Amino acid sequence: MADTFTYKVRDKGGKIVTGSLVADNEALVLQRLREQGYTPLEVGKKKKGLNVNITAKKVKLKELSVFSRQFATMVNSGLPILRGLAILAEQTSNPELARVLALVRLDVEQGASLSVALQKHPKVFNDLYVSMVKSGETGGSLDDVLIRLAELLESEVKLRGKIKSAMTYPIAVVALVVLIMSAMLLFVVPQFEGIYGQLGGTLPMPTRVLLNMSKVFRSYWYMFLLATFGFRFLLKRYKKTPQGREMIDGLKLRVPVFGTLFHKTALSRFSSTLAMLLHSGVPILQALDIVVDTVNNKIMAKAVSDVQSSVREGESMAKPLARHKVFPPMVVQMISVGEETGQVDVMLDKVAQFYDQEVEAAVDALTSLIEPLLIAVIGSCVGAAVVALYMPMFNIIKLIK
Repeated sequence: MADTFTYKVRDKGGKIVTGSLVADNEALVLQRLREQGYTPLEVGKKKKGLNVNITAKKVKLKELSVFSRQFATMVNSGLPILRGLAILAEQTSNPELARVLALVRLDVEQGASLSVALQKHPKVFNDLYVSMVKSGETGGSLDDVLIRLAELLESEVKLRGKIKSAMTYPIAVVALVVLIMSAMLLFVVPQFEGIYGQLGGTLPMPTRVLLNMSKVFRSYWYMFLLATFGFRFLLKRYKKTPQGREMIDGLKLRVPVFGTLFHKTALSRFSSTLAMLLHSGVPILQALDIVVDTVNNKIMAKAVSDVQSSVREGESMAKPLARHKVFPPMVVQMISVGEETGQVDVMLDKVAQFYDQEVEAAVDALTSLIEPLLIAVIGSCVGAAVVALYMPMFNIIKLIK
């Protein structure tokens, strides 16, 4: 049975290199390291345990776009790929990216192509990135491809930022309402409960409802907390299943107010990704296969898979697209014109630009619509609670008069 061995070696230049290899025994690891021109210093079996790296830092899209742009500049200026990778690995502030780039450089140094070396690290370089780099290597335009990848990643970062800005405000307001109502039920309402108990008599219905809610919440607040975390955990698990992902993505497209934004975002991502792949010379079937994995919406991914099957059988792209309601008629017509003129990538670029502008307009509209709506929700919740608390006071004042 193969095990993972960690090693520390010295390369031909005298530099210390560390890493890990999978082999049946230590002798095979030593043999492989010597074949690669290294002088082994330390080799040992990797200790088993919890596979948790607290210091590991995820590589963000922004960091990947900066790497792509800098790497493109180095390649364009005639700097060797190995030297470029070494420089970028040293200067990046992300230790995970530095580690991956060091491993990529090692693989390239041993004779692997850049795309093959990148493919070994799918958590950092996805299929889209690897396919683009492969097309750049084949066509001798690696620097241009890296620039386009940087632009696509920057566009994706901008798009995510817009969605995040649209979602942050309502989430923050809902959380604030929950905190205010929880504080009232835990600390404020019990004070009034003691006063009303001394007065006696029958309390108004809204007041009785609020007092009962306070009693239940004070007695079982931990159950509400557990139920919230449990629901969130189960929802995440369900979302990871194919049926759950499809159902949730379908709901996201149909949800009031935000559904339009999610739909336009998915269309923008589909158009820009497919346009870039086709422009770089990636075959249509392979390009569609990559789009299925990168479009980030199961409903749209199923539609693209249907298109891929139809194209494989000799049909055009526009005809199967028209069968799916997730693609508006404008998108279908633009692609149809692109197929007739041989400029599908150009038309898809125009579609992507259009939906980028639509997303920006939708975010602005949502922000202006949601602000007064949420203020009204806060006022209604807090106001209803205050009125319910003070209704018995009003009755007492009437009796005194």
